[in-house]
Amino acid sequence: AAAAKKKPKKGKTLTLTDFLAEDGGGGGGPTYIPKPVSWADETDDLEVSTTWHSNDDDVYRAPPIDRSILPTAPRAAREPNIDRSRLPKSPPYTAFLGNLPYDVTEESIKDFFRGLNISAVRLPREPTNPERLKGFGYAEFEDIDSLFQALSLNEEVSPVPASKSTS
Repeated sequence: AAAAKKKPKKGKTLTLTDFLAEDGGGGGGPTYIPKPVSWADETDDLEVSTTWHSNDDDVYRAPPIDRSILPTAPRAAREPNIDRSRLPKSPPYTAFLGNLPYDVTEESIKDFFRGLNISAVRLPREPTNPERLKGFGYAEFEDIDSLFQALSLNEEVSPVPASKSTS
């Protein structure tokens, strides 16, 4: 009866270093204790040249940067990032128009794409409120080149029409 009432062994709190230093019965090899290293000691071994070089032997000069590919370049300087292989091979040539104002009209969309062969504009409306547009639409073009040029206008903003004054 005395053997059945064994007290559970109480765990001993160890620091991580002490725990790792104890032989867990698996390795049996020597314990690795890293010696402290100062970053200053490590940098003493680096070879640093203190002489100035003239520009003609400066092998570390970076190649000139083509600023037209940077995201901060003006849009006119960047080429459109459109993969022609992902465009449809046959009609309909439709472009999604997102982030449209709720008061946009088909005419203002056609005016925005003037010069392109646009054949149709679809502006979906809210089913619960047929007066209100959903804020997106579709423009269909007659040819692949017009679709490509329209997609090149990505993130372009239509100029706000001047308000009509009555005098």
